[in-house]
Amino acid sequence: MIQTMTVNGVMLHYQLEGPQHLPLMVFSNSLGTDLRVWEPLLAFLAPHYRFLRYDKRGHGLSTCPPAPYQLNDHINDLIGLLDALNIEQVTLCGLSVGGMIVQGVAAQRPALVSNLILCDTAHKIGPAQGWEDRINTVREHGLEHIADAVMERWFAAEFREQRPNDLIAWRNMMARTPLEGYVGTCAAIRDADLTDSTAKLTQPTLCVVGDQDGATPPALVESTAALISNSQFVVIKGAGHLPSVEQPQQLAAAMLAFLQPHTLQSNRFAQGMKTRRSVLGNAHVDRATANKTEFDEPFQTFITEGAWGSVWSRPGLSKRDRSLLTIALMAALHHEEELAMHIRATRNTGASKQEVQETLLHLAVYAGVPFSNVAFRIAKEVYNELESQEVQS
Repeated sequence: MIQTMTVNGVMLHYQLEGPQHLPLMVFSNSLGTDLRVWEPLLAFLAPHYRFLRYDKRGHGLSTCPPAPYQLNDHINDLIGLLDALNIEQVTLCGLSVGGMIVQGVAAQRPALVSNLILCDTAHKIGPAQGWEDRINTVREHGLEHIADAVMERWFAAEFREQRPNDLIAWRNMMARTPLEGYVGTCAAIRDADLTDSTAKLTQPTLCVVGDQDGATPPALVESTAALISNSQFVVIKGAGHLPSVEQPQQLAAAMLAFLQPHTLQSNRFAQGMKTRRSVLGNAHVDRATANKTEFDEPFQTFITEGAWGSVWSRPGLSKRDRSLLTIALMAALHHEEELAMHIRATRNTGASKQEVQETLLHLAVYAGVPFSNVAFRIAKEVYNELESQEVQS
């Protein structure tokens, strides 16, 4: 399904995909590519995140206004898209000029960005004259004229030699980029210097670069990491300018290793309360909090920090998966009150009635028919209750 949104007078093509209970990662792609540049990476991140990808102005299926553009045009487009979709906080991941765009978003709207991943990018990319020369060359001869040289900067020699069909496909993507979109974005890069604003970023930031990147070499990317106080720098081996294409598994591993400590925030109680509310609902948590006394306060703190702030907040399993596991365990241990509570919570975790049915059927095999029989009875009572509430509302 084609998804589009008009932002700042420009139609943007985007894809929002993945279960709603997962945290959102937003991708901004490089010069001469469209949202497909992230495709090889997604399978490795899908258990942990849902995704928003988009074609920036002048690229892919989005509108192509006349050149030139300013980087703020691209920054405001992404902010406008996130606002239009009612997205409040995200992990932003940008590649090359996409990395400059997300740096700008993080600087202008810091509360919107929880973590920042900068792939093969910098606070300033290349001298202005180099971009001016490229604009003039492309205007005179077309993108096909520079395509082979661009591929040498984009991809490591091994990729170009061993994956010729893939190379042709990516070359075609670049060469078929709308001319106005390409030169317009070249002008945006030419005029952009984010040194001051990037040096003030406070979000946890991962800077990654392919060890054979000919467009934004490792030393340049490392210099950007050095500007950001709360940053890490990682080199992806066997990759050029597009590690999401050449080494997606290696890139995903670096991203997850970086994100996990920041997903599990140091304040376990605050994170636990947030996760607990997202699973059990505000009404349930408010009741538990109101009923808390000095006697059971240490226990309430323990489960909030330990169960909800630690285990339930880990990215290794989705809330849906943890929900089904918990239902199976509560049924097997004959904890009827907890079982009913977690079946009610499936409204928030995304676990479907059919998935709960399959879980309880599985339970009959491995825990015993009597336990499964009781669990089915409780589940039917809870679903009747929930369906009755839906009818009344």
